[in-house]
Amino acid sequence: MTLRDLSLLPKAHLHLHFTGSMRHSTLVELADQHGIRLPDALRDEWPPRLSAADEKGWFRFQRLYDLARSVLRTEADVRRLLFEAAEDDAAEGSRWLEIQVDPSGYGNQFGGITAFTDLVLDAARDAAERHDIGIAVIIAANRTRHPLDARTLARLAAKYAGRGVVGFGLSNDERRGVTEDFARAFKIARRADLIAAPHGGELRGPDNIWSCLDELDAHRLGHGVRAVEDPALLSRVVEENVTLEVCPASNVSLGVYTDLPSVPLEVLQRAGAQIALGADDPLLFGSRLLDQYETARQVHGFSDAELAALARSSVHGSAAPSDIRKRMLEDIDAWLAAPADE
Repeated sequence: MTLRDLSLLPKAHLHLHFTGSMRHSTLVELADQHGIRLPDALRDEWPPRLSAADEKGWFRFQRLYDLARSVLRTEADVRRLLFEAAEDDAAEGSRWLEIQVDPSGYGNQFGGITAFTDLVLDAARDAAERHDIGIAVIIAANRTRHPLDARTLARLAAKYAGRGVVGFGLSNDERRGVTEDFARAFKIARRADLIAAPHGGELRGPDNIWSCLDELDAHRLGHGVRAVEDPALLSRVVEENVTLEVCPASNVSLGVYTDLPSVPLEVLQRAGAQIALGADDPLLFGSRLLDQYETARQVHGFSDAELAALARSSVHGSAAPSDIRKRMLEDIDAWLAAPADE
């Protein structure tokens, strides 16, 4: 069987969290450097065994994530994280990266949410130039915090619209908080012409996707895989061209599906959904962007033409400038037209 090199397939990466993008080796090195004790699950037994099927499981996942975030203590740490994230993505064929961050999780350490956002954007520009990859930022609110905090972050995102911030998200445990309560924050972001990209349809089912579409006017959905459980909803997602940021490895790691074959990639693809594969949190799931494309090929049987279609969907769903999108789409066509390796 002839197969083209997936690392050479141009693609956009639309679902990658800031701390979760960190290399495991960097986590360990920074923890040692700053005198932070890591549990075995983040040091010697990595990647950790996770499940968020119940509240206890999510608490463990969040505790590990918070510990990982705590190793970022200096400006140099932040710059290193973004430099390495860009390097890793570029090596896997990613030409455009939209990295998601909640500045309120770092503000106390870095002089406030505005100062931290300035640092992230400056570091992203440097990393993008060094690795020849476009990088933009999605500012995300935490649904376990008060909706007023989300409005503060939406105003922050709006302030930087056109200056490196391209979207506004809503993350953390879908089962917490009331989605509708964040509608005013998303209205602020919408007025600034930012992409609305809340998490929806992973830990909760179709009900939360409906809320994301109706109340938050979502252009993209973080995950969204459980749209397959409601045919009317899936039809709407397809008709409205909502991009689903599907992250197979995290779906399995968090217990949404029992194994990779159970992730409904083929159902979504056959329905005509616009799918952008994402790695979510490689630091905790041990699986990067290229691994998601390999899963589509090896586990779900996607042909090279279907993999190219996934890459095109990622570009169409992105906030990349028109010239970058055009070049990426042309290069995807060239990848597919080139002879496959024996």
